[in-house]
Amino acid sequence: MKHLVIISLLFSISFFATAQQRTGDRGSEIEAYKVGFLTQKLDLSPEEAKIFWPIYNAWQNEQGELRKERMQMISFKKINEIEEMSDTEIQTLIVNDFSFKQRELNLEKKYYYRLKSSLPIKIVGKFYRAQEAFKRELLNKYRGGRQ
Repeated sequence: MKHLVIISLLFSISFFATAQQRTGDRGSEIEAYKVGFLTQKLDLSPEEAKIFWPIYNAWQNEQGELRKERMQMISFKKINEIEEMSDTEIQTLIVNDFSFKQRELNLEKKYYYRLKSSLPIKIVGKFYRAQEAFKRELLNKYRGGRQ
C-alpha cells in the first residue's frame, strides 16, 4: 500500500504544479483533495497507477484549457439584457454553447476510450463512480456539512 501511495504522489507532482498555476490556492487545494480521494477510492496497483495518472493528468489539462477558452467567450452568463441583442447574436450564443458542450463530451469520450483501452473496465467504472462521489463530497464540504 505504501508503494501505491508513493507512486501516486510521484505521478501527481506535475499535476499539482500545473493546478497551482492555473487555478490558484483554492483550486490547487481542491485538486490535491481530489487526487487523494481518487487514490483511496481506486486502490490502484503500482502498475495501474503508472498507467492511470498520466492519462488523468492529461485529461485534466485539456479540460482546463477548454474551460479557459469558454470563460473568454461571451456567454449567457455574461449577458445582462437579452432584449438588447439581435436574434442573430442570441442564436450565435446558443450555438456556441452547444459547440462547447459537444467539445466537452468529445473530450470525455476520448479519455474514456484511453482509460478503457489501458485499464480493466472495473477500474474505469470505479473511477467514474469515484468522480461522482467526489463531487457530492466536495459540495457537502463547501456547504458546511449541510445536506
